[in-house]
Amino acid sequence: MELPSPRLVLASSSPRRRELLSLFGIPYEIIPSQAKESASGDGIGRVLKIARDKCDEVSSRVKDRFVLAADTLVCVEGQILGKPNNELDAARMLRLLSGRWHEVHTGVILQGPGGFQRSRSDTTRVQFRELSEEKIARYIRTREPMDKAGAYAIQGVSGIFISSIEGSPSNVMGLPLCLVGQMLEDAGFVLHF
Repeated sequence: MELPSPRLVLASSSPRRRELLSLFGIPYEIIPSQAKESASGDGIGRVLKIARDKCDEVSSRVKDRFVLAADTLVCVEGQILGKPNNELDAARMLRLLSGRWHEVHTGVILQGPGGFQRSRSDTTRVQFRELSEEKIARYIRTREPMDKAGAYAIQGVSGIFISSIEGSPSNVMGLPLCLVGQMLEDAGFVLHF
């Protein structure tokens, strides 16, 4: 006998988002989005647009299920930092973050049967300590920054660079837990933790 598919689909291949979503104790399936990740506008507008595109793309492939999608980026002094293209780009981003406050924006979309739809965003302010060129080079050699918005991961080695944070730490990891929990409850999910 075939088991029914979980009611929830995560439209992401991010190991961090999978780990965070697992904390709710809700069965879910992973179906990474194939949507092109491009948008214009400010940080919040961009993450909401990209999350919407991811959610719509996966929703078109699954029926009668809830789809959760998210996108995260970093903004520092008016510049938007996504994932670095290469090591030089990662070094550029880390130099921009060094000794400064920046914002991490995550857009989250949850949609499902019966026209259910929620669209939310969260912003966390993060301050980096001053980074020497040597620290930047050593950190890049770990390869950790290469697939992270803003070229760092709060839960990784770069956590030692963070001197202060205002807001949700899980938002900086790519999935704001408090906000997502509220969205899932709004959709009728019972959180099992």
